[in-house]
Amino acid sequence: MAGRPKTLNTPLGTVTRGTTGTNRLRRSDRRLVHDPQITGVLHRAADPLVVDLGYGAQPWTTLELAARLRTVRPDVRVVGLEIDPARVVPARDGVRFARGGFELAGLRPHLVRAFNVLRQYPESAVAGAWATILSGLAPGGLLIEGTCDELGRRSTWVLLDGSGPLSLTLAWDPLTVERPSDLAERLPKALIHRNIPGERIHALLSAADLAWAHTAPLAVFGPRIRWRAAAELLREQGWPVHDRRRRMRDNVLTVPWTTVAPS
Repeated sequence: MAGRPKTLNTPLGTVTRGTTGTNRLRRSDRRLVHDPQITGVLHRAADPLVVDLGYGAQPWTTLELAARLRTVRPDVRVVGLEIDPARVVPARDGVRFARGGFELAGLRPHLVRAFNVLRQYPESAVAGAWATILSGLAPGGLLIEGTCDELGRRSTWVLLDGSGPLSLTLAWDPLTVERPSDLAERLPKALIHRNIPGERIHALLSAADLAWAHTAPLAVFGPRIRWRAAAELLREQGWPVHDRRRRMRDNVLTVPWTTVAPS
């Protein structure tokens, strides 16, 4: 049957800790279902297929992803892949699970989400992992690769297409994060070791912290209002921060990859 995972003796990758939890990836999911670039890929696909790569010891976040994506495309197919065969569970709620790694078990998905996978690899492995995943996408497909903390309050991810990384997004709980640079410890693997003077990501986080400090008088109106003003200040300073018009639960900062790419 077309689209069924192939049985592979040696999936590409290594077994990681598998830490997971319900609703841990809600911030990236919320962004995913409202991003025109991502939803456009799903709408254009005749038979949209999404892979959740490395879902962990339990499949909760894959099931949540499927439920949220169905608000965009009710007929979307979702497959969860895990390299550890002991973590592969029976299909449920319309979602299939299989053994697989960066080779995507032979599938050709339109969208791959890989969260908290590369965090446990060396930085030198990132480019190769990205290239392997991207080579397995359907034409025009996208990859979301990122990291979050254990409760999902701090989340960061890179959006990539066949040409490579497109953008970096930081999303955080307005009520529990004191300043934008607090997300530095949860940067994607490609950037987490680059938060040092002279690197672009360090410059961005420093500028975001300074803008946040300048908007302190707006704290009385709440951290969401204050962050909107801080993001606008960043744009006025020339930072290419994506302007989001709709109201959001999260504080979000998205910039083109070229703004933060390692030197």
